[in-house]
Amino acid sequence: MGRNSEEKTKKEKEQQEKVDEELDKSGNENDDNAKTHGEILRQQIIDGCETFDRSPSSILLSSFTAGLELGFSFLLLCSVFSFFQGSVEEETLYKTISFVYPVGFILVILGQSILFTEQTSLLTLPVLSNKRSVSSLLKIWGIVIIGNLAGGILIGLTLTWIGPQLGLFQTDVIAKIGEHYASYGILTILVSALLAGWLMGLLSWLVTYSRETTSEIIIIYIITAVMGFTGLHHSIIGNIEIFSAMLISPEIDFLSYLKVLITALIGNALGGAIFVALLKYRAFVFNVKLP
Repeated sequence: MGRNSEEKTKKEKEQQEKVDEELDKSGNENDDNAKTHGEILRQQIIDGCETFDRSPSSILLSSFTAGLELGFSFLLLCSVFSFFQGSVEEETLYKTISFVYPVGFILVILGQSILFTEQTSLLTLPVLSNKRSVSSLLKIWGIVIIGNLAGGILIGLTLTWIGPQLGLFQTDVIAKIGEHYASYGILTILVSALLAGWLMGLLSWLVTYSRETTSEIIIIYIITAVMGFTGLHHSIIGNIEIFSAMLISPEIDFLSYLKVLITALIGNALGGAIFVALLKYRAFVFNVKLP
């Protein structure tokens, strides 16, 4: 039994060494060509390791900034909803606001602030490639989530006050958007968030593939607009929506807020880690043959 275990460990080590060798080879390929699967994977692992190596205070501050910056999407959602309210049906309004939904994501990703859903798959890859531990992954996820949520709560408090003061929207708009986000069953929210996490993981992968800022903006816009149009549950902007509504609407209490938020966080994490990080990594590993 012990011998079989040793042989299995040795085989796994050889496999990992071969995978690392192939990834290193990918890094030396011609930059004039389109990036290969291996090149993208290698860059994602490098980027993920760089985030792991940052100090906790730096990660917390960057993720807090991301939570704040994502609030500009919420500001536009409420403003556009209010502007067209009464002119079109409410169901059409929820589709219309999806066209401004990507703005905060563009600010966050191009500004290189740390957003949990974008970093989920990115941070999972160093663990899959045995360069970082699961415990360090959970720790860094925790820091990023705390920072994102804290930033979102602060910007939510700010916009709930400044929006009506500037005449951009009234509190009933905040309540409607938050109630709409929280109006689904737990299983529905979980699967919806899983799909959103999958899309955000793909966003990170495709941004790594792109070579210029314009293409990055287009990629970010398309993917996040899809999430907005279909109403998929993104935990971080959803935190702003439902927290702000909780301050106003009797329909949402603190328990409902926590239940929806935790479900969305779990779904986003699973979507990014499983459907992007794990599958993309395993697709590369399965193509690596031992000598």
